[in-house]
Amino acid sequence: MQNLKLFVTGHKGFETLLFHELRRITGSSTAVLTKVYGGVKINAGIETVYQVCLYSRLANRVFCELCQTRVEDEAQLYQAVYEIDWESHLNARDSIAVSATTSRSTLNHGQFVALKSKDAIVDRFRDKCGSRPVVEKKQPDIQIHFNIHHNQASISLDLSGESLHRRGYRLEHSGAPLKEHLAAALLVQAGWCQPDSILLQLLDPMCGSGTFAIEAAMMAANIAPGLERRYFGFNKWSLHDPELWQDCVEQARQAVEMNPDARIYASDYDAGALEIARANAKRAGVEEFIEFSHQQVADLDIPVTPGDTLVICNPPYGHRLQGGQDLGRLYSDIGACLQRLAPARLAIISANPDLLHRLKLKRVSRKDVKNGPLDCLFAIFETAGEVTDTELASSTPAIADEAAGPLRNRLSKNARHIQRWANRNGVSCYRIYDADLPEFAFALDRYQSEIAPEVEWFHLQEYQAPTSIETDKAEYRIRLAADVVRDLFSIPEDQLFCKIRSRQRGSGQYQKQDHRGEFYQVREGKASLLINLSDYLDSGLFLDHRLTRERVFHEARDKSVLNLFCYTAAVGVQAALGGASTVMNVDLSATYSKWARENFLLNQLDDEARYAFLRADIVELLKNPDRFSIPRDYDLIFLDPPSFSNSSKMQRTLDIQRDHEDLIKQTMKLLAADGLLLFSTNRRGFRLADAIQQSCEVRDISHATLPEDFKRNPKIHRCWEFRNKV
Repeated sequence: MQNLKLFVTGHKGFETLLFHELRRITGSSTAVLTKVYGGVKINAGIETVYQVCLYSRLANRVFCELCQTRVEDEAQLYQAVYEIDWESHLNARDSIAVSATTSRSTLNHGQFVALKSKDAIVDRFRDKCGSRPVVEKKQPDIQIHFNIHHNQASISLDLSGESLHRRGYRLEHSGAPLKEHLAAALLVQAGWCQPDSILLQLLDPMCGSGTFAIEAAMMAANIAPGLERRYFGFNKWSLHDPELWQDCVEQARQAVEMNPDARIYASDYDAGALEIARANAKRAGVEEFIEFSHQQVADLDIPVTPGDTLVICNPPYGHRLQGGQDLGRLYSDIGACLQRLAPARLAIISANPDLLHRLKLKRVSRKDVKNGPLDCLFAIFETAGEVTDTELASSTPAIADEAAGPLRNRLSKNARHIQRWANRNGVSCYRIYDADLPEFAFALDRYQSEIAPEVEWFHLQEYQAPTSIETDKAEYRIRLAADVVRDLFSIPEDQLFCKIRSRQRGSGQYQKQDHRGEFYQVREGKASLLINLSDYLDSGLFLDHRLTRERVFHEARDKSVLNLFCYTAAVGVQAALGGASTVMNVDLSATYSKWARENFLLNQLDDEARYAFLRADIVELLKNPDRFSIPRDYDLIFLDPPSFSNSSKMQRTLDIQRDHEDLIKQTMKLLAADGLLLFSTNRRGFRLADAIQQSCEVRDISHATLPEDFKRNPKIHRCWEFRNKV
């Protein structure tokens, strides 16, 4: 079985970091990775299982899916489990353990589901083999997990066996330490041992049992976290390849090499905790790479070396410390310590965010994190000397600025109106503001997560200021606008994405702004769609075309659909969900073609006979459709070209005002006699050629396709229906 369906879980909220780590681990293999809520899906072979279990610092468990089926009652559950070919995965005398989680399902008791599933497995072996597996809760030969959500059951093998955060080195601890994979995720988030990082020195001034320092040393020495584990869930799996596993282990051993420039320090006021930390470091094989010391934070002294220092810590959560020291004073001491180590960065996970102001440091990022049952904040601060009131005023626009009042009032008024409309109409992604005030020329869109509806993201796109506006003033205004948005909508920094939208030509509008590769899932009508708010100027979903896509949804039933310049294929998805017989999506960009495929797969639209994707220069395709095997009888065609494009992949530049007549005439040749062409453009000042209006039946539907949230800007797009004249 070389094409395994794997699901790798990690700490909630760090799926993006896990995705990038797994992509590095799988390297040039043929593994296909998809980030989802709670983890990463991977389609790959068994070597990938071994690599993840060995090398992943952020993963928790590795599940291999055997079956997905719908179960609504006990009988369906039993039958579904019984029918699985368990004999190809384990022997009759192996030990097993069965676990289950359920949510929003008829079967809502995990223990009952686990018990009935175990009965079905045992009964099948008894019927087929005359003997049965035994149940062993601690380190069984095979571990089986059931997850039932909305009555959809996923039945998997747990190939990790035990949580991968259990590296094997932490046999002792002091207090309530962080789990190893969470500590590693926080280190990565803070920039330790990341590409292009200048952090060469790390200090944990409250090291406890040493988890941060040990994980940091293992990263710096390239020690695979699973190297010393002896128990995995695949050890007795029938498909386990011991020789391949040993090869992977040997490669991991040979790859161990300490970064000679890295310096790692760990200290604590508790001498007993330091002894535990040293013992744990010795078991992890990194004792020689960490310098331990018995010091108070207020008196901390470490050697000064070139490069920036990362101070990372998990302060106590109580209000008073050993010896009666106040927790607030501890935060002040941490801030003072960082100032002495400047240039330095502080990464702190805190269950007392109300005390973070005691640090007197400039915060550069924040992230909400769960540490066990506790809601914590992981914040990163940097030193540039102590931050005075004057410096704060210059580095962050004051909300008290007199220009902020009118902006806040307009945003608040728009948001109240649009939100009421959106709630009535089931719209979860919409525009709030579009340069309503001349001095604040930006657009603000709001997106709601489909997976976690309580999560929303805001996309602020600034239009490039006129040359008459001084650069400093323009920059100040956009920072002020961002602050007003954060304050008004009470959103954390990582849920507001700000971009400057200059009036670009050609491929510039498609160039990357960032490289996070992070997608979010949103809902539009019956469609689930992926957006990217960080990497491109546009999100992947043109909100002004919401009603146009709705029109396609209603027009498409039993029709063949051609989606030209398909972008991320939101139109194609709506056509398919509307019952189109076939949908052909065409775009020249490899990035958007891949994105389009993922949007189709997200909606379970995987019938290759009905849904096709073609990378092609559409101008050339329309000139010579036979070369691309494009038929000439489509019932419905959607044509939404860019206003201008000079992509190097195209044979010639495209100017929609100059070229639209030829484009439309050639597209009409691919239309069935009674077919419909929808043509749209966002080109300001666009005029439809008179010759086109004489040769076709034309109807302007621009007003009918203008959503409520774009009525303040009625020129956002133009849209027409074209039909062949009878």
